[in-house]
Amino acid sequence: MIFVDTGAWYARYVVDDVDYVFVVEWFTSVPDQLLTTDYVVDELLTLLKTRDYTEIAFTVGSILLSGSACRLEYVQPADIARAWIYFSTYRDKGWSFTDCVSRAVIERLGVKTACAFDEHFREFGDLTIVP
Repeated sequence: MIFVDTGAWYARYVVDDVDYVFVVEWFTSVPDQLLTTDYVVDELLTLLKTRDYTEIAFTVGSILLSGSACRLEYVQPADIARAWIYFSTYRDKGWSFTDCVSRAVIERLGVKTACAFDEHFREFGDLTIVP
């Protein structure tokens, strides 16, 4: 199972992103064991819309929310509680609350690999970052 973060999804669907070609190639080469959360989808759709990629946001939203591109994991109350602990404990880190929620879900599901361009995922510790 590979957790996919917001930046990787963004690069996958925005053609003028600097990593687009690289990421599209990576996505076509990985097995169908991708995972993301509803929080990541929220962050991605908001990012796309604020950067004037509204039509892409609608297309990507349909794809991700249908579960056809990956497993969509809905955040649980225990994940939010754990994320709050990370968020309030690691004040010296630049982790967003969504990053902390992702970390909580990754730990709950025992995920060992993440597709992320966000340096914060490297700070989580024992997580292999791809591509």
